[in-house]
Amino acid sequence: MTLSSSFGSSTRAGAPALEVRLLRDGIVESRHRAHAVVCDSRGRVLMKAGDPQQLSFIRSALKPFQATVFVASGTADQMDCGDRGLAIACASHAGTPAHAREAFRLLWGAEIEAEQLQCPVPNGSTSPLEHNCSGKHAAFLATCRRLGWSTESYLQPEHPLQQEILKRVAELLGLPAEEVLVARDDCGAPTLQLQLAQMALLFAHLGAGAQPDLERLSRAMLAHPDLVAGEGRFDTELMRRGLGQVLSKGGAEGIQCLSRVGEGMGVAIKVEDGSSRAKHAVALQLMEQLDWLTPGTLEELRSQFMAPASHLRLEVLGELR
Repeated sequence: MTLSSSFGSSTRAGAPALEVRLLRDGIVESRHRAHAVVCDSRGRVLMKAGDPQQLSFIRSALKPFQATVFVASGTADQMDCGDRGLAIACASHAGTPAHAREAFRLLWGAEIEAEQLQCPVPNGSTSPLEHNCSGKHAAFLATCRRLGWSTESYLQPEHPLQQEILKRVAELLGLPAEEVLVARDDCGAPTLQLQLAQMALLFAHLGAGAQPDLERLSRAMLAHPDLVAGEGRFDTELMRRGLGQVLSKGGAEGIQCLSRVGEGMGVAIKVEDGSSRAKHAVALQLMEQLDWLTPGTLEELRSQFMAPASHLRLEVLGELR
């Protein structure tokens, strides 16, 4: 079954979008509109708010799937990078010395110089290793070195590495690869334009445990959530407090994806104006509705991510149906 054939005519009916409000001393100051969808690993839309066919670029939520070639090619095993290496390959990290060191270890194991990384050097930094995508790029280069592919053009959409990633993602979605629109992400690597339900389907696969490569990557992310994002960042704090039950990976411009481990269910969120604070608020609202986190855990996360100051508070109106 392909994803598109599972939608039917009801995917747009009776599912109002969510609204996130920022309250200043209880008075509404800003509003954000968000779409959300829950899919199972067969591509069936189980619940939705707004439009599950909303198109957007998946951005950094694609990283676990970009890392599958690193695992499937045997590169990760040859380098003996362990779960820490797999986690940094999936990361949108904070650029701390600890994060840069893990990315460097991938390069060291493949005998590649840091200067070969083609992700940008962040403002105020001195090395591309400090870029939040350096782990992904290091895994790209290590894979190219093992397979004898060019390490100079590794970010080009027509490069064998990027073509293999696209093929694998398309297979998970049950689509021909040529139907997936490709564009350049801010780090220079290709990203994909997908329907929101397609993103949820990818994350249903990620958490299902049915495919060995994805299972290894999801296990690594849960084992080392500090490497996936960083202290105080949403993905890290949610996975750390979720007791190994919830995978979380965000992307720029209001993308947030989640998965319930072992249940083959994925969630995808898109905030129309790209707000990070709004996607985090929506994610926590949905985690409560789906009963994926304990009340105590939700309260801790809400205090951290939905109350930025004593006089400010985020609230979410609406629910999945």
